[in-house]
Amino acid sequence: MTAFILGKKLKMGQIWKEGKVVPVTLIEAGPCVVTQIKTEEKDGYKAVQIGFEKIEKEKKIKKTQKDKPYKYLKEFKTDGIEKFKVGDIIDVSQFQVGEKVKISGMSKGKGFQGVVKRWGFSGRNKTHGVKHEERKPGSIGSAFPQRVIKGKKMPGRMGSERVTIKNLEIIDIDKDKNLLVIKGGVPGRKGTLLEIQSLK
Repeated sequence: MTAFILGKKLKMGQIWKEGKVVPVTLIEAGPCVVTQIKTEEKDGYKAVQIGFEKIEKEKKIKKTQKDKPYKYLKEFKTDGIEKFKVGDIIDVSQFQVGEKVKISGMSKGKGFQGVVKRWGFSGRNKTHGVKHEERKPGSIGSAFPQRVIKGKKMPGRMGSERVTIKNLEIIDIDKDKNLLVIKGGVPGRKGTLLEIQSLK
């Protein structure tokens, strides 16, 4: 059965492992509460809905969320949903050190960017006669067809997209503080909501 949990990106750092410096990301994962079980008969698919970060102040709870007072609600499709029941607590104890996971989240928003930053274009040479052209995309059309082809790499809005990174290794687990130490970087800025799933 696939292990899953919701978490928040705290910060990046580095640790020493076998005489080498390893870049790591610290994630506050859970504890999460099972708020609903989706079944094939009732909903058409099997999934477990979990809540993360309970809302303490009653004024901030919407009327539609009275029975699920959590800031974040997410569903995970998984086998063996009969092992879960509403109210169960999900924490980092279901993961093991050395296990590979996939992590999904929203990437950093970078606003409107040119082709050099957005797509890695090299731009033009900084030589005599090149004025205000160093970071321009160059020609975007052709003789035929007389239009810009769909999907052409051009300036535009960059970031704020859902990104999934697979095969990230768990370096360490702190069950008392609900922390996961992941090797490498994960999507988003500090405080980004992350979906963490094992690759079993």
